[in-house]
Amino acid sequence: MYSGSGFSNWEIGDVDVFIDENGMHHLFHLIIPNHDYIAHAVSKDGLSWKRVKNALFVGDPGEWDDDMLWTMHVSKNSIGEGYEMYYTGLKRKDKGIMQKVGRAVSPDLIQWTKDNQYGLPLKSNAPYYESRDNNPREWLSFRDPFKYQFEGDDYLLICARSAVGPTYRRGCIGVAKRSEKGFVLQKPLHIAYVYDDIECPCVVEIKGMHYLLGSIREDVKVRYWFSPDFKGEYHAFHNNVLMPQGNYAARIVKDGEHYLIYNFYFVGGNVNTLRVIPPPKQLDVDSNGRLLLKTYHHWKTLYQRTIYQKNLPIPVPVLGNPSANFVVENENKWRIGCRSGYEVFCFEKPSNNFVWEGKLAVEGMGKTGFVIECDEEGTAYYISIDFVNGFVQFRAWGFNEKDVKNNFIFENIQTNQFEIVENKEIYFKIIRYGNYYELSINEVVKLTLLDFKYSEGKIGVYVCSAIVSLSDSKIHVIPEPENEYATADPNKSLDEYNKITQA
Repeated sequence: MYSGSGFSNWEIGDVDVFIDENGMHHLFHLIIPNHDYIAHAVSKDGLSWKRVKNALFVGDPGEWDDDMLWTMHVSKNSIGEGYEMYYTGLKRKDKGIMQKVGRAVSPDLIQWTKDNQYGLPLKSNAPYYESRDNNPREWLSFRDPFKYQFEGDDYLLICARSAVGPTYRRGCIGVAKRSEKGFVLQKPLHIAYVYDDIECPCVVEIKGMHYLLGSIREDVKVRYWFSPDFKGEYHAFHNNVLMPQGNYAARIVKDGEHYLIYNFYFVGGNVNTLRVIPPPKQLDVDSNGRLLLKTYHHWKTLYQRTIYQKNLPIPVPVLGNPSANFVVENENKWRIGCRSGYEVFCFEKPSNNFVWEGKLAVEGMGKTGFVIECDEEGTAYYISIDFVNGFVQFRAWGFNEKDVKNNFIFENIQTNQFEIVENKEIYFKIIRYGNYYELSINEVVKLTLLDFKYSEGKIGVYVCSAIVSLSDSKIHVIPEPENEYATADPNKSLDEYNKITQA
């Protein structure tokens, strides 16, 4: 994983990942609040990162990007060899009002040179988009470029604003097509008519359908729309949230036969708190054409050993509820119940970092879920699984020793929905990797987050007025994550990069 560790630990801005011909992952990201350069890190697996030479810096005084650098997108050069980066730049003279899109090129992803061909830098303009003469917010959104090739032509998707509509609902995904004379603005690819901005747009074609992604500031979620035609009318399913709250600035990259999605995560849901780049997820499509998040395929290569349920420690009750009971039905099935009130059944986890998977089934209408990092009084992370309403929630729940008047912590960190099944049984997968937590239900990722409140304790299951069974479960031990800080000294970056690529 990858995070900031400087004067402000929320230094990481928007991200972009490119996977080169050798399978090396290249992470490019902003440094905030200064926005004065674009950082570069590399990884063999998308999990552990090392900083290398910074990619771009703000221009010299008087240049079009002499104030700030914002979100970028890296891809293979459309003409000739090498690579190109489209990025957002701001000019001091514009006083933050105007955002423009420019370009840089590189032969090796390490050495970058600004090269504004194709009529760049490009800016927001009439008739389709806001301009200096049509600027009700008094600042123009025109940023976060994403290059997409369609039928042999280059297009730039851009976080832009429609020229018409209510001021706070003009956010759209703008598009420019490259011609012989340069990029030409076309009508917006999609206008949602509801958001102030649609940030970090990107598009991917999977199984004949185009999926358009955007990050929404209003609820700090990643949403998507679909169309059979890249230039067609885009639609939304009844639930078009792709990544739950706290996940932001998502971008898609092809990894062999897989489509990976990278983003950063707002720890605590506050834009001024720690930002971390979590492990990627994979994209898939269900039988109805809906996008799904899947667990990253690389996790399986990290398994050091597997402990099956028959060899796991027997869970013990934590709260002392006399109406609770526990039965070992067979070596692969535990039955856990509690008639009145809560009880938590826990056991020692075999490793701080693990992947725990298995089946959880519930009888009746009671409550159940999992606990992680549980202490002797039940303070823990609680993963609530509502089998009746299809609602899943990750919360921190426990004792607050710092405030006797409010001596409890009850913080809902992330929520999501899952499809209800008649037999009230799910196949779950929980990943605990450092302070990263991921939950899949029936092979679909529903929770993906980071939190730092609790780091030690047991794992298990809780019940309330319910009988549940845990069966066919197993725990895979995985190694400790290697963390790289965004402010690490990059002086020896090129040597480090060569070591990584040659290893």
